[in-house]
Amino acid sequence: MADVDRVGLIGLIQDLYAANKDNQTFLHARFGLGEDILKPYKDTISRWICPDVMRNQPISVAKAKKAITDYKKALGQPEGLAELSVFYCEEVFVFLGYCGMDDEGYFDALVRMFEQALKYVMALPEAKRPAFIDRLEQVALQGRNVGWGVGEDMAILLSEYDIDD
Repeated sequence: MADVDRVGLIGLIQDLYAANKDNQTFLHARFGLGEDILKPYKDTISRWICPDVMRNQPISVAKAKKAITDYKKALGQPEGLAELSVFYCEEVFVFLGYCGMDDEGYFDALVRMFEQALKYVMALPEAKRPAFIDRLEQVALQGRNVGWGVGEDMAILLSEYDIDD
């Protein structure tokens, strides 16, 4: 890379940008381009964790989680990580609002993401936490209605972080 001149480097970035949508999303996040750099990541989470069942779209917890990992690689701002992980949890309940689910793996992934969201939120400056905590408490309330021990697990996690739901 040390031998590549400025023009060559710009050309390489242009080629990478044109190659695929994931590269575009990465570069937009890295360079702060666009109005809402989280939108493409949220769209990906929604697509895979809250699919359109009328169009036979499959669910993929792995692909939804990959959006958060991709954001972390591109920019990794703590507030963005908190937003995406909380959004993931919220989207699960959007999906459950119109479609029943009886998949232990899906709910286990939700609880793991809930815990990750708590870690991200609690790592933020104290002044930025309340809105995220409120949203997570709402998720935990909804978790009481799904079975598989989701509500109980979320309550335990909230108490471990000294948050009362």
